[in-house]
Amino acid sequence: MRVKIRRVILLLCCVVAPLASKAQVGEHRSDFSIGFTGGYTMNKMDFQPTIKQAQKGSIMLGFSTRYVCEKYFTTICAVQLDVLYNNLGWKEVIEDGSDNTYKRDLHFLEVPVVMQMGWGRERRGLKFIFEAGPQVGLYLSGKEHMGGAGEWDTSHRPNGVIYQYGKAPDNKIDYGITAGLGVEFSSPIGHILLHGRYYYGLGDIYDNSKRGKFGRSANQTIYIRMTYLFDLLRTKGDHIK
Repeated sequence: MRVKIRRVILLLCCVVAPLASKAQVGEHRSDFSIGFTGGYTMNKMDFQPTIKQAQKGSIMLGFSTRYVCEKYFTTICAVQLDVLYNNLGWKEVIEDGSDNTYKRDLHFLEVPVVMQMGWGRERRGLKFIFEAGPQVGLYLSGKEHMGGAGEWDTSHRPNGVIYQYGKAPDNKIDYGITAGLGVEFSSPIGHILLHGRYYYGLGDIYDNSKRGKFGRSANQTIYIRMTYLFDLLRTKGDHIK
């Protein structure tokens, strides 16, 4: 796991460093916006040993801020920070002959900070965006949902994996990397972003040491989002289109 983290950090540095070195020759911007984000998330847990799952869907809500700092040739560079409330967790597919069902809610407060690059219109019209960066999350609470008309029976679970039942997360802090694509429509009354992101968790919710039962237990999340931002500060100039 440490090797994976080092590789991810090295990759992000390789992407960010060239942009930072060119920052001195771009057109300066100083646009600051705030607004709201909402959407739908689909989550699975990357468990080792594996647990068969279906995507667990949930509504996501939050607050967003963005600072546009530069235009370098045709690339508009910005940093966006979100504070999100999200219900993650997992939904098991139980195929042991019983009618048991199981779903676990894991409520998180998430803070992604992404470098955002855009190509297109800044003030009026459409812009294509790419975004990537780190994300951290704080576990708030959780709840188990056990269903089925018959008796709850775990004696025939695949690989005998039943350690997750009744067990709260060992680690309250989640972390990983997120990236996504989208489009932005800008007008005099604000910016509307329609974008999708994927979050790859690097932290495990359960103990992954030799004493733990899981070698890996990390969130893997798909976000379908809509963000509305309105400007508090705008760079002046008729050359900005």
